Amino acid sequence: MEAVPRNPVETELTVTSPEQMRELGLKLAKLLRAGDLVMLSGELGAGKTTLTRGLGEGLGVRGAVTSPTFVIARVHPSLGDGPPLVHVDAYRLGGGLDEMEDLDLDVSLPESVIVVEWGEGKVEELTEDRLQVQIHRAVGDTTDEVRHVTFTPVGERWATADLGVLTA
Repeated sequence: MEAVPRNPVETELTVTSPEQMRELGLKLAKLLRAGDLVMLSGELGAGKTTLTRGLGEGLGVRGAVTSPTFVIARVHPSLGDGPPLVHVDAYRLGGGLDEMEDLDLDVSLPESVIVVEWGEGKVEELTEDRLQVQIHRAVGDTTDEVRHVTFTPVGERWATADLGVLTA
């Protein structure tokens, strides 16, 4: 992975394989704690679920992390003393936070790490603190494994987080 300097708030990495995307999830898991909201965005097939699979491994949760597209949300309890992982796919949800309220994410957030795919405009009101992750790939090119991943910290929780560990 290669780090690309951006503005002081954002961190951008280049990932060249699905295995590197999973490893990035493992590294990101080291920064996460109960109460964290991570919002993932990117085209279909960009690597959002692969990144979340690495997060699940890094957090030590039970169950295979797969795309929750048709079930909307999956809860992966911790196998140790860490927080559970709540993996949400908001792609099929049309409304904003009202529709998300049925998932009780606001109740789960204090003791869980919540990862929401396709959550823009839908879950920002859950908390003032979140990590937004944008995964870019060459549009229309399904053979190119190169992804550009941009991490944008939002709020006090992330103001002092050392995103530099992601480049190590």
